[in-house]
Amino acid sequence: MFQTQLNDQFANAQAKAIENAKHLAQVAVESAQELAEINQAAAKDALVVAQDASSQLLAIKDPQQLAKLAQPEAAQEAAKYAAAYQAKVNKVVRNGNKEVAQVVDASIDDARAELVKFVKEATKTAPAGSEAYVSAFKTAFEASLQQFDQVRATATDAFANFEKSVDAAMENIQAQFAVAKPATKTRKAA
Repeated sequence: MFQTQLNDQFANAQAKAIENAKHLAQVAVESAQELAEINQAAAKDALVVAQDASSQLLAIKDPQQLAKLAQPEAAQEAAKYAAAYQAKVNKVVRNGNKEVAQVVDASIDDARAELVKFVKEATKTAPAGSEAYVSAFKTAFEASLQQFDQVRATATDAFANFEKSVDAAMENIQAQFAVAKPATKTRKAA
């Protein structure tokens, strides 16, 4: 009887793990597709801009026209385009991150619930005279349940740190664009 319950619980746990792995794989595929679409659109836009710039360069007949092409507005437009691209990529990464966090959180809850159920069933059928052992086991088991909370906290911290890293990278890149603009104005003033 006990072995059958144990086998059923292992089979259920494996089925849930496979289901979670499939879900995570689906999230990864969807995120990759979204990133590919973003990159394809960016490549198309870059090609159009390059063709336009080439046409403008070929149409130049004097140095004043060349100077008009090298205006700060062009750099600002490129910075806006880069920021918009980064925002799209950031959104895809954050959505994927949230999906993974939800799956991990649900998996921790499921594993904990299954383990509690298993221990309750196992200790219910303990033989007479083993109360002291059962009590000691339950105490140790309750202490081990705290590990689930630590795993959850660690996973939550990892996801939060990942998002902070993405935010810091975005701010760093945007700051580089912000530094480039005043330098251009300073050169003009000189």
